Amino acid sequence: MAVEEPAYRSVLRVGAFEIRDYPTLIVAEVSVSGDQKEAAGSGFRLLAGYIFGGNTRRQSIAMTAPVTQVQSAGKWIVRFTMPSAYSMATLPEPNDPNVHLRAVPATRFAVLKFSGLAGKEDVTAKAARLEGLVSTHNLSATGPVSLAQYDPPWTLWFMRRNELMLPVAP
Repeated sequence: MAVEEPAYRSVLRVGAFEIRDYPTLIVAEVSVSGDQKEAAGSGFRLLAGYIFGGNTRRQSIAMTAPVTQVQSAGKWIVRFTMPSAYSMATLPEPNDPNVHLRAVPATRFAVLKFSGLAGKEDVTAKAARLEGLVSTHNLSATGPVSLAQYDPPWTLWFMRRNELMLPVAP
């Protein structure tokens, strides 16, 4: 069963490094506390509650990939991109006041793909590598690095698909 991923246009690809242009996307997101792993788990549960019927219509919404998280103001923002068939007007309202729907404007991202586990130390090292690649390609970051994870937790560690994404100026 295929899981929908956000469409994008690839501008540059060099090995595991890529520059992508994403259109405006509709997301459901929550802001949670804790370390990266705790935040991912609690944020995922809140968002899963929404897409599995915890909304005003008791409607199920298809799961998409990736699940993303980014640290902001001492908290973690955990986000699901909504399937492309929906708009802000057609999505049901979340029952949980912690779940927020919003449109994320079109964005250019510098992306670094990697497999395996996405522990704090590994993510920190790969984020530094991504920032170095951004600098090498004369790009300017416009926000913080986010972690995008594509696979369910039961996926064997060496088969997991992850990306670090850094918004950059077009």
